[in-house]
Amino acid sequence: MQKNTKPCYYPEYLQLNKLLDAQHPESTKYGAEAHDETLFIIVHQAYELWFKQVLHEIHSILPVLSQSHVDESNISTVNLRLERIHRIQDVLVDQIDILETMTPLDFLDFRDYLIPASGFQSIQFKEIEILLGLKSEYRINFDKKSFYSRLNEKDRNYLMDLEEKPSLFDAVEKWLERMPFLEFGDFKFWNIFKDAVETMLAHDEKVLKDADYLSDAEKTFQLNDLENTHATFDALFDKEKYDELKTQGRFRMSQEATLSALFINLYREQPMLNGPFRLLQSLVEIDEKFTTWRYRHTTMVLRMIGSKIGTGGSAGHDYLRQTTQNNRFFRDLFNLTTFLIPRSALPKLPDEVIKAMNF
Repeated sequence: MQKNTKPCYYPEYLQLNKLLDAQHPESTKYGAEAHDETLFIIVHQAYELWFKQVLHEIHSILPVLSQSHVDESNISTVNLRLERIHRIQDVLVDQIDILETMTPLDFLDFRDYLIPASGFQSIQFKEIEILLGLKSEYRINFDKKSFYSRLNEKDRNYLMDLEEKPSLFDAVEKWLERMPFLEFGDFKFWNIFKDAVETMLAHDEKVLKDADYLSDAEKTFQLNDLENTHATFDALFDKEKYDELKTQGRFRMSQEATLSALFINLYREQPMLNGPFRLLQSLVEIDEKFTTWRYRHTTMVLRMIGSKIGTGGSAGHDYLRQTTQNNRFFRDLFNLTTFLIPRSALPKLPDEVIKAMNF
């Protein structure tokens, strides 16, 4: 049933007069237009439109996960919106294929007219990074020094104010810290999980020592590796050791949040944990897809300009390679697989805990 009282006209609804009149190549100001500059502009404008939609989704998710109590039905909505971000990220990567139809010489026809414009100055992408949790203190050194230096005062102040506010990383960390099932009455999960880990590692050590097919050197190497694994597990259960590694940057989430995330991964088949598990996996996927996008962007830049510096003054390809490897949002969730043990070794939960986790 029609609800509008005034007819809606397609070009006006989409404001196509503004949108289609927003491509003005810089090259025309200095002579003949460089043909591929229009493609360059449209692809980057499309990026900014998709960034706007990603921000729209994050701004809807963040208040939900920031509440002191998050209802299960809200987790479902959050997961659907995270899934939408995944699909947008796929499009962001695919757009690079279109941009790579431009050859390096085509790019050089207009590149020098763009100085000092740079992707550094994408306020929306910086906002996405900050809202997901990549604030200045967690960036590579070049970013720490130059993250704001290429922005005008208004944009710089806006982003600096945003850094002082809770991010999605912060909201997820606090949400995980509140999970009630780690201690339930007399049940303390980490006591029995620690025993299961000790049994598993002791078995692995015996297998290695009894392995006649390994040379002494191979045994020594693998036993040392097993000892390192043991030390990593010890830090998981020992708050003092954990906080020391956190200070060193090995962990970012609190011990409580990491343990809760691990519990969710280990017992994801339980009805009440299925939605939270999907949420954690979605955050990992967002991180992975942005890493893929950064990598594709890095290889495209190498293909286009080789080892030249970027138009914004960065080291070009080398800088982008470093951001691909280091500018991550949810590294702790990626690393949870370090602490997974086989289902056959997983402690059985008490009946009262299983009952509490059923709707």
